[in-house]
Amino acid sequence: MKKYLVLAILAAFLFSGCGPSGNAGKSNYMKENASARFSARASGSGALETKTVYLAGGCFWGTEKYLDLIPGVEATVVGYANGRTLNPTYEDVSYRNSGHAETVKVEYNPGLVSLSFLLDLFYEVIDPVSVNRQGNDIGPQYRSGVYFEDGEDEAVILASIAELQKGHARQIGVEVKPLDHFFPAEEYHQKYLQKNPYGYCHISQKHFAQAKQAIDTQTRSRYGDKKALLSTLTALQLEVTQRGATEPPFRNEYFATFEPGIYVDITTGEPLFVSTDKFKSQSGWPSFSRPISDGLIAEIQDFSHGMSRVEVRSILGDSHLGHVFTDGPRESGGLRYCINSASLRFVHMDEKEALGYGSFLPLLAENM
Repeated sequence: MKKYLVLAILAAFLFSGCGPSGNAGKSNYMKENASARFSARASGSGALETKTVYLAGGCFWGTEKYLDLIPGVEATVVGYANGRTLNPTYEDVSYRNSGHAETVKVEYNPGLVSLSFLLDLFYEVIDPVSVNRQGNDIGPQYRSGVYFEDGEDEAVILASIAELQKGHARQIGVEVKPLDHFFPAEEYHQKYLQKNPYGYCHISQKHFAQAKQAIDTQTRSRYGDKKALLSTLTALQLEVTQRGATEPPFRNEYFATFEPGIYVDITTGEPLFVSTDKFKSQSGWPSFSRPISDGLIAEIQDFSHGMSRVEVRSILGDSHLGHVFTDGPRESGGLRYCINSASLRFVHMDEKEALGYGSFLPLLAENM
């Protein structure tokens, strides 16, 4: 009887998922702090290097929301670019002919999304042959444009325009220029549609949904063929990553591992977590305060096994990783990403360069 009881307990662990050690489910705290966590990592001294491009595509309310949803975009600011005056107000731009374009400053991680891919997505939500007009908005402030600070980006931008031109008989009207200046818009314009979800927007809900799933596979092709990788997995790794199972607590490979390095998706090799964000918990599974980037994972409401939890999946591999809870260390953001060891592969800091993960070294310098 004892043998069957032990097997029953193990089975319950295998299919129930990581359990909360405190508060369960996804609270308003988690939702409200996601943007702050993301911005803090993007601007921190140990963050991965980001690049910046400035995109003008009509009303900046909708353009900002759309760009914010793209995995790999780390931060956005709406403002006024390349006009004739300094420090313009919205009234100057709209009614006093200041010559500025409503523009979104986009900071993105080139390891997750390339400039060419980002531009292709941008072109999806503008009328590229229209001049001084997007949707119902008319005037020079609504012109479309791509403005750059890095001279090396110009060739990429012009190549994307040339490719775009092939699909249009009329001349492309997207302005391409170096950035002369950019002034952030008034605070009430920032994240306007996040604060006013029913506000005016010229971009469709369909495009917003597509932006969330826009994965630039070209930047991640080095991670190999997923089907080939799946064939190398153990039975437990397959159960966890492909069928949503959970390994037993305290009897898994990485719950007590605290060596410096990164944890990658076992199915694709994509980096997901770093050791500096790993902490000791009483759960029996590896626990992290945050992923490398919010754009690497998907968080999905999970009502299985009579519980209300938030499942964590890798976006590129679409693999089950574990669950996220709000009982993590408050000083690190308050979240606990409870992740199965079977869904991960640990790459020690000493072997990162040889395996092609050298660009993630700065993250390991945090808190060390």
